[in-house]
Amino acid sequence: MEEKVRHAKLYKNYFMDFYQKLDKKTRAKVDWTIKLVEYHEMVPTEYFQRIANSDGIWEIRIKLGSNIYRVFCFFDEDQLIVLENGFQKKTQKTPKNEIKKAERIKKEYFNEKESKH
Repeated sequence: MEEKVRHAKLYKNYFMDFYQKLDKKTRAKVDWTIKLVEYHEMVPTEYFQRIANSDGIWEIRIKLGSNIYRVFCFFDEDQLIVLENGFQKKTQKTPKNEIKKAERIKKEYFNEKESKH
């Protein structure tokens, strides 16, 4: 089996709160997309993209039929993807409040990490 290029790590229950509300088929697509990001060095922007004008926030992009989902994440020490909040996308642009939430969670993560050292 191939080696992972990146490791997805959950932070608190932000991602699971979103994930547990999804149906089985959608969860399978989310799992598949996360594995794609973990195992491939070059991931097409169709599945993984940095969010412009954000504080280092990336989005894992999931499309299932006409439904579009986004899972926000960020890097820690280059290799770690910390999965945060996710949501179903219903508009053309990613809602600013979702990006702000992701940035808040990222800040919280690094503040906690710092305080443990």
